[in-house]
Amino acid sequence: MNRSEPSRGARTGAEGVTAPRPPGLRALTPAAPPRLRPRTVVGCTLLVIALAEGAIACGSDDHPLAARPYDATDRISFNGPGDGVKADPDKPLEITAEDSGDRITDVTAVDASGRHVAGELSADGSRWRSTEPLAANAHYTVRVSTEDEDGAPGRRVLTVDTGKPTAKTLLTVTFGPKAGTYGVGQPLTAELSRPVKDPAQRAVVERSLKVDSKPSVEGAWHWVDDKKLHYRPKDYWPARTAVRLHSTLDGIKVGDRLWGGPAKDVALTIGDRVIAVTDASAHSLTVFKNGEEIKRIPVTTGKPGFETRNGVKVVLGKEYFVRMRGTSIGIAEGSSESYDLPVYYATRVTWSGEYVHAAPWSVGSQGYANVSHGCTGMSTQNAAWFFQNVREGDVVQVVNSYGHTMETFGNGFGDWNIDWAKWRTGSALTTGQHRPEQDPSRLRPTAV
Repeated sequence: MNRSEPSRGARTGAEGVTAPRPPGLRALTPAAPPRLRPRTVVGCTLLVIALAEGAIACGSDDHPLAARPYDATDRISFNGPGDGVKADPDKPLEITAEDSGDRITDVTAVDASGRHVAGELSADGSRWRSTEPLAANAHYTVRVSTEDEDGAPGRRVLTVDTGKPTAKTLLTVTFGPKAGTYGVGQPLTAELSRPVKDPAQRAVVERSLKVDSKPSVEGAWHWVDDKKLHYRPKDYWPARTAVRLHSTLDGIKVGDRLWGGPAKDVALTIGDRVIAVTDASAHSLTVFKNGEEIKRIPVTTGKPGFETRNGVKVVLGKEYFVRMRGTSIGIAEGSSESYDLPVYYATRVTWSGEYVHAAPWSVGSQGYANVSHGCTGMSTQNAAWFFQNVREGDVVQVVNSYGHTMETFGNGFGDWNIDWAKWRTGSALTTGQHRPEQDPSRLRPTAV
């Protein structure tokens, strides 16, 4: 590499005697004049103080960082293919400092859509290697920063095009719920086309599932099983939040012969903050809207042996008419507990058949006793009002029941019954300390 270097000889005092060497200057050797090291920047003022015998001005050209970055093309090697050849997305990018006196200080690899590729830099700065899969059929710009033994900066910019994946197995994702307006308790879902069990592959998938919201909220994905993830904020969504789900998984290598496929974006809106609290012991249901109580309704809940589930549930849907049979919850037909009833204004909160609904046959017990088989019953008029004033995603919470706590998954949305710290342990991107995995797309050496 032909590169002229400015002279960095030691300054002398008026009598020609070398002044005491300030911190940061290399010791004199017969082979080379003393040079500034990059770790300590010595300003002109400090240098003048140190050289009390002769005040000598120092120009900016004497400092290695004052020079324009040198071309580091011949000082680093890159494992990418030659001109006209596309890189194999199955293989990581690797950049190595060839000169023993140079070290890599920073690397960014970004595709055309602005997605950074994570990577790790060795402690001594001699090598950088990408640590997450590259996208297929993508164009990357790789910017490499270096410094030589004197601290002078170097730069090199590389471009890399990746080819098609050799594997044809695709992993696609379907987001839920569908576009629309939902309540503040609505979790988001991601359904994968194939099971993913390996923790490293799960991390690749999860990192590609994006949730954008305005206003921004703290939230996390949680793996329900090998094919399904749920996303929820730390607390309920703020009212009138705009949410967008999208994926960057398309073209990303997930595992051996498994590549990410396309996904359809979903946009939804969060409505007013509507929370209904049912106190099973007080036989009442209170509805709050944006923090203000707007209605209190006398109700009846599950009787002994059929106690209503405690905990937070989320409205799953509304059905004007439902035919309810005791056989659907395991009650033998013809037994003393058997029933077969037409039910109106039914708001569903579990898939197993728990509703908030009209129960005109139990009006005399509403507000006084629990006589249902697990649902929350109220008068037809009150049920119609409730039906008209709640939507999917609104919160229905039951307290002071002798029933068990709402299931977390599988019977609706019981996601809010897990505390935040435990919820985050279900993410593939958290550590044992419940902290998000660092995005190492830009790293410096941890030690020198």
